[in-house]
This record gives sequence, structure tokens and C-alpha cells, in this order.
Amino acid sequence: MQLEKILNKHFTKKQQQVLDQFINNDKWDLMINYGAVRSGKTVADNYCFILSLLRVRKIADKDHVKDPLYILAGTSRKNIYNNVLNPLFNDFNLIPEQDSIGNLHLFGVTIVLAYTGTIAGLRGIRGSSAYGAYINEASLANEGVFSEIRDRCSEGEGRIICDTNPDVPTHWLKTNYIDKDSPLIISNHFVLDDNTFLSKRYIESKKATTPKGMFYDRSVLGLWVTGEGVVYQDFDQNTMLVDEIPDNLNYYCGVDWGYAKGHENVITVFGDDPETDITYLTGIFNSTGKFIDYWVDIAHKIQEEHGRNINFWCDSARPEYVNYFQENTINARNADKSVMDGVEYCAQRIKTNKFKVLRSCAKPFLDDIYQYVWDPIKGVPKKEHDNVMDSFRYAVYNQHKKYENQVLENIYL
Repeated sequence: MQLEKILNKHFTKKQQQVLDQFINNDKWDLMINYGAVRSGKTVADNYCFILSLLRVRKIADKDHVKDPLYILAGTSRKNIYNNVLNPLFNDFNLIPEQDSIGNLHLFGVTIVLAYTGTIAGLRGIRGSSAYGAYINEASLANEGVFSEIRDRCSEGEGRIICDTNPDVPTHWLKTNYIDKDSPLIISNHFVLDDNTFLSKRYIESKKATTPKGMFYDRSVLGLWVTGEGVVYQDFDQNTMLVDEIPDNLNYYCGVDWGYAKGHENVITVFGDDPETDITYLTGIFNSTGKFIDYWVDIAHKIQEEHGRNINFWCDSARPEYVNYFQENTINARNADKSVMDGVEYCAQRIKTNKFKVLRSCAKPFLDDIYQYVWDPIKGVPKKEHDNVMDSFRYAVYNQHKKYENQVLENIYL
């Protein structure tokens, strides 16, 4: 009872849950505490950081290792100081010693700093073997850096703790780690109400003054939701992803030319169900650094599966590529690239539940659609995360425009 009073005085129930997992569960090697702003997750991680260093020192003693390494990571040195080192001093009166090369020392453990914003942040840990890591603001980390830090934690138990605010629902940290059903990964979801040390007035004010939608869902409820200003805001992967598609679909494709990183080439394959008028996205071929002959081979494979006469609605910005497709017996057509008309048509099909995505090919589509947003100044979609989206628009808008125009012509003849 006395211990419970002490814990309740210093930690919220949610923080106590995290500490219990840290101390009494030896099965995990990655703990992710995520959720709302000011919900207490970083405090829990900071305390786990201290416990980690004490634990590492004990394990190193058993291994007869004089100078064990531990990685402390964040987007920048300033963020590491503000979020981790400053609270260490204010809350625990702990000041790590710093050596001549910038490493920190506490409890007989050498703490190596790593900066996760870019791949260059790996310089400080290359070639090292660590006993564990604490990654602050993990969703802001470069995925390659995050993976490298995990690989470096090969000594002792090699446990990693991290905290983060939520991001888009397709973020790699969520899909590859939090959503993964593994006893080696623990994730704890924090909401604003979990921080019982905040005043009731502050919490009520925060809820009342935070705009509804993405801002409220992320900062109060701690949810991984899509951002504000998303072009296709009615797309819902919970209802629009399917595991099977009907037979006898009418197939066609969209092509967005590209080559370099950030401007990949994309061919999307769609099929319309003539009975329900539902459009299905059934395939995505996307890559960088491939020449036109590679894409001719892809198009021929699509023809072999769906018929020689399948339409390829292409970006007209590369007429030489369109011509090359045509020379290779591919039914390539210049797409009407009207952005607003095309977006409006695609958005209407999504809104009226006339669009589905085959789950097995969904990842590239989901990666783009949740980050494809309006430019608030120009009033058009930003030229970011648009490769799959452009291919989607070229195909669906032009295919339906073509046949709808044919129907109108037949009516008036």
C-alpha cells in the first residue's frame, strides 16, 4: 500500500503500466509509447531511459565489459537536449558528463548521440555495437536510420524504447512496428486524459479549443489519422480495401512517367464491374531508374493478362514514350490531364462508394492518398506524393469520360 501511494504520487496509471512492462516483462525488445501531446509518454520514456542505463551497467558487469555503449537518438541535438537531457536535470538532478568527442557518460555507461532526421545522422554510431537505445520522436526519424539503430543494438538484451506523436495511418512506424503482432514489440497508446497530473481546467480547455478533425484526433486522442487538407478525404481504407475482385472486369491502365527518386514511374491497373459500376484498383507497378523498354515489358505482361486492346491512359508530357508504347503494339493514349475535373470525378467515385482497392497491391496507393493534399494558396493539389495519384486520375477520369461521351453521342444521334 505504501509503495502504491508513492507510485501514485509520482506517476500516472498509464506511466505505471509502462514501468511495469519495462521492469517485469523480459520478452520484448522494442517498446513504442505513442499518443497525444502532453499525455505523459515522454516522462515514462525518460524514466525508462534511466532504468535502461542502470540495467546495461549490470549486464555489462556480467559480460566483463568495461565501457558499454548506449544510443540516445533524436531529430537534432537541440531536441535531445530539450526533451531528454533537460528533464533529466530538472526531474532527477542528473547531469551526464561529456567527453572531448561529444559522448555522454552516466552510471558507467557511454551514451552515443545519433540524429535521426537524415541518413547522415548515423555517423556517430557507425561500426558500434550498443546495449540498447532510446529514440525520441521516433515518427520523425528517417526509416533507414531507425533500422540501423535497431541493428546496432546487438549487445546484452539490446532493448529499444521510443516515444512519438502520431502521424498518418500509413506511416512506417505504425504499419511495420505498432500494428505488428509480435511478443517482441510492445506499444502503449496515450490519450490526453491519461495525464492525471494536468489540471481538469487545462484538459477541458485543450479539448474545447482544439479544432475537430485531424488536430483533435492526434493531439487529444492520440490517433494515427490523415492530415488536414487531404484531396480525397472520403477515402476510408476500413471499407474500401478488398481481398477479392469480381470476374469479368473491364480493364484499363494509367501511366505517370518518371525516372528519378521522388518522381517514380507508375502504371496502375483498374477494372470496372459492369454490373455494379464499381471501379477496382487491381495492380500497381512502380519503380525508379528504369528505362522505357522495362515499362514496355510491364505493359506487355498486363496485355497478356487482360487483353491486347486494354487502354493505357498516359501522361502526355513525354510524347516520345507514348509513341514508343504505340510502336510496340500498346494501346497508349494521351490522357486529358485536367487536374480539377479529374480530381472531382475521382473524388465523386470515392464518395459514392464506387471505388475499391485490392489489398494485395494497396500499399503504394495508401502511401500517397493519405499525403496527397491541397495547396492552400494555389487551390490545386500539391506536387508531392502525386505519382500514384496522377496515374489514378489519368486512368479513371479518362476511361469514364471516354465511354460517357460515347453514350451521350449515341443518345443524340
